[in-house]
Amino acid sequence: MSHRKADAGPTASPAKLFGEALRFAREQAGLTQEALGKLLHCDRTVVTRYEGGHRPMPLDSVMACDRILQTGGMLFLLWKRVDWQADVEHPDWFQKYVDLEDEALAIRVYQYARVNGLLQCADYAHAMFRTGADRDNPALLRERVTARMSRQKRLLGPDGPLHIAVLDESAIRTVVGDPGVMRRQMEHLLEVGERSNISIQVAPFDCVPTRRPGASMFLLEMPDGSEWLYSESLYRGHFSDAPSVVAEHRGDYDLLRGDALSVSDSRALIADAMEEYRHDERRSQGGRMAQEQLQREQRGRVRRGGPRVAYPRRRSGA
Repeated sequence: MSHRKADAGPTASPAKLFGEALRFAREQAGLTQEALGKLLHCDRTVVTRYEGGHRPMPLDSVMACDRILQTGGMLFLLWKRVDWQADVEHPDWFQKYVDLEDEALAIRVYQYARVNGLLQCADYAHAMFRTGADRDNPALLRERVTARMSRQKRLLGPDGPLHIAVLDESAIRTVVGDPGVMRRQMEHLLEVGERSNISIQVAPFDCVPTRRPGASMFLLEMPDGSEWLYSESLYRGHFSDAPSVVAEHRGDYDLLRGDALSVSDSRALIADAMEEYRHDERRSQGGRMAQEQLQREQRGRVRRGGPRVAYPRRRSGA
């Protein structure tokens, strides 16, 4: 995802002022965002959000920055003056989920109708975003796809979190883009499903689980032992860390996993779907080639220069 330099003009945002002070102190210390992120045990993208004023920095990280960057407590003083709840600029509900996802030790997912973002290939993600309001903005589409792919780096890294995904069969059968996109997405699921930290199961259409969630949901297990439940409606996300609510949905999730296909049977179903999409892709390509050939033949038979007009022939010797 492209990162824009902080606006050097005046700002009334205390969060942005804190972020600019953090960036200035980091640059004065000769550290890159990535280097500071390593010292704070977080990703470079997290430091980017701190410096942009888009994410509140935890108190222990502020204290660490004052020490590492030798700012004499100045960052802590600025941090205390910010009303973070009122000042942070981001689409709160989804950014909050991404922040939790960045830190989670385990991510359990039930996904309906589409493959969840952490398991999407780039072509599938691009086709998803093309259905939205920004489909006519190529630069923004590329940025959104890059952002989605960047979320997968931690999952696919050597010490990635546990990721258990139960995909409703509708996520496998709903065509996003075209058969070629779906064939590549199925290949991607088979590839990432071989990783030791990723488990993918499919709940088939004929599965009648004891209790099936009414919508897609995510269960996030955090380093401090807490758990979060996240789900989405049309225009917002819903969060809960209430132990009773999380326990109820965790129970539903465990029952659903028991009713879903095993990991090996799920791989077989995904592989079958991949071959079906491959067949549809070839048939579609063959149809386009035949249509193009027909059009070329028709163009070859078209007379140019308008209709022919019959003229009387001149008699010889006349």
